[in-house]
Amino acid sequence: MKRICGISLLLIAIQIMTTAQTHVQLVEEKINAVKDEFAPDKRTAIFNIQAEEQTGTVILTGETNLPDAKQKLLKELLGLSTKDEINVLPGDSLGEKTYGIVTISVANLRTKPEHAAELATQALLGMVVKVYKKSYDDWYLIQTPDSYISWVDGDGIQRVTQEEAESWKKADKIIYTQSFGTAYESADDKKGVVSDLVFGALLRLTGETNGFYSVSFPDGRNAFVKKTEADNFLHWMSERKLSADNVHSTAKKFLGIPYLWGGTSVKGLDCSGFTKTVFFANGVILPRDASQQVFVGEKVDTENDFSQLKPGDLLFFGTRATSTKKERITHVAIYLGDYEFIHASGRVRINSLNKNRSNFSKHRLTTFIRAKRLITSLNQNGVQAIDLNNYYK
Repeated sequence: MKRICGISLLLIAIQIMTTAQTHVQLVEEKINAVKDEFAPDKRTAIFNIQAEEQTGTVILTGETNLPDAKQKLLKELLGLSTKDEINVLPGDSLGEKTYGIVTISVANLRTKPEHAAELATQALLGMVVKVYKKSYDDWYLIQTPDSYISWVDGDGIQRVTQEEAESWKKADKIIYTQSFGTAYESADDKKGVVSDLVFGALLRLTGETNGFYSVSFPDGRNAFVKKTEADNFLHWMSERKLSADNVHSTAKKFLGIPYLWGGTSVKGLDCSGFTKTVFFANGVILPRDASQQVFVGEKVDTENDFSQLKPGDLLFFGTRATSTKKERITHVAIYLGDYEFIHASGRVRINSLNKNRSNFSKHRLTTFIRAKRLITSLNQNGVQAIDLNNYYK
């Protein structure tokens, strides 16, 4: 009799365990479905949710920066025994300062909260970012205006409230328009230096004197910038004209700049950082990576040859899809015309798709996937003109 009872209890325990496992599996399927819907790209969204069974209840833990995704998940799980311990970012520990403004010429953003980690992307002086959480040693998880999520050393940003971020956005500002330059302590380029500057840097405009703009940094430092090297940001935006000629001339200004994985500034550029910077100079906000940029603009017919290509088109390279592997876009370039293209590969350089040219690149010809035209798609097909909303977010 005792043996029968023991077997019965064991069977009941196995049944309970099997039911719990089934519940966890069901919850995990719901988590994956919501993640696929709201956060298919981990570079631009956070949805790290785990499910674990504890005494008949499935505990939901993890974090997300998407409140709507969390609510959708909880709605999908109605009727199941679950407990919500999901943290919605930004966390309460940040207080009201859930935004940041970049305070140095170029902030290097990392995949992990440490200087030894891979460079994910860069952010320029004056850029407003969202701040989600703090890690050890004063590192912060942030999101840039192009939605890229990565870590920044706390010394690279000034943390601010939403109200302070809005104040910065609305303030009169200058944009630095040269490749490299300097902000000085006074209206005299022979006096002390406050900071280096690179193309795209934004500073608050406080006045003008003796051929200089007087400016202030996001962290309150005051400086002076030569008027010949900068422009009023709103005026600069209004003057942008997206054309093949402008893209062509802008791209050539970056010739020779070294390749830098994760680079989006004149201090170093990767392939998509180069195309992004060139189009930014011509008034367009592009997604960060080549695998994202390939989805904007109009497709150009390159099925049989390159005769339909026009200067300013983006060329994409990688590996084609097979029956077992998905297509993979790994490189992007700008077409210049006459079979030539400019790209960041070792350095910003010009190569050719013509086998008879000295600068012919067999590798790029054999890995070419497709071309997209942005010039004719301003404010459509994912090609966004710069304005205060999409630049700052």
